[in-house]
Amino acid sequence: MKPNRLTVCIFCALALTATSRAEQTGSAHYLPGSMASFMDAFPGKPGGLAVLDFFTYYDASAPASRQLPLGGFLSSNSSATVYADTILAVYQTHQDLLGGGYAFGMAVPYVWLEVEGQAQLVGPGGVPGPAHAVRDTANGIGDITFYPIMLGWTDLAPDLKVDFRLGVYAPTGEYKQDQLANVGKNYWSFEPGVMVSWLSSKIGTEVSLYTGMDFNTSNHAADYTSGTSLHFDLTLAQHLPLFGGIVGVGANAFYYDQITGDSGSGARLGSFEGMTCGVGPVVSYVRHVGDSQFLAELKWLPEMSVDNRMKGDYVWFKLGFLF
Repeated sequence: MKPNRLTVCIFCALALTATSRAEQTGSAHYLPGSMASFMDAFPGKPGGLAVLDFFTYYDASAPASRQLPLGGFLSSNSSATVYADTILAVYQTHQDLLGGGYAFGMAVPYVWLEVEGQAQLVGPGGVPGPAHAVRDTANGIGDITFYPIMLGWTDLAPDLKVDFRLGVYAPTGEYKQDQLANVGKNYWSFEPGVMVSWLSSKIGTEVSLYTGMDFNTSNHAADYTSGTSLHFDLTLAQHLPLFGGIVGVGANAFYYDQITGDSGSGARLGSFEGMTCGVGPVVSYVRHVGDSQFLAELKWLPEMSVDNRMKGDYVWFKLGFLF
């Protein structure tokens, strides 16, 4: 029941830079819940090229009592709406390294966002000024993600795929210290991650897990360094032959935890360590189109519990081709 080479390498949200979370600007480069389905596993097709487009919607807010560091402001009663469309290309070479296949890729996002809040401009000596209502919008190319290293092993056990990947988030998006909404972060992030995916060829059951850690450099414009974060994404699904292809139905759960605090003179709220977790449904569809494969996925992921972050809902719609 397992489709042949279904694993289009969708490294999702790898460069969505505007969604609201803890850390500097109330957000980080990594988007919780973006990984962990069989479609995110190593493609296992030497000489194959994956070209993908994925659209993301995120809507969230924070309680009036919770301040967030957004740009050069401390903002309370904050809310954000984000739309992002990302083009990703992944190429698997014919080269083997350490007994596994080698691939590389790049993701380029275009982001639209609107942020509102009661903002206090922080003046000399770190003293916040009076609060006033602020609404900012921004759009443009966000922080591009490079994947110089993807190593995958597809023959360790039947129906099992394991890979290691390194994501490098580059500060290519525009960042302005004097506004709430920014499509870029103005710092680098490095994310080593491991993906393990088992999709039974006999019964169609899937268990996929992704875990990664994000290490961030300093935003020198704000003298702010976001802490290191650890995150897990898990998918459980059942796949069945339907509509001329393979349909998958299941659930995705995520857990994101900032394990070290923020630092620098710009970290006026202290360590400001954030956490979020959530769970939601996911459906997928894959079929052959000539010598290529077409893939689609729809995912809704509401955040269930948060700390030092906005709380909202993620919606993903992904389309891809594996040539």
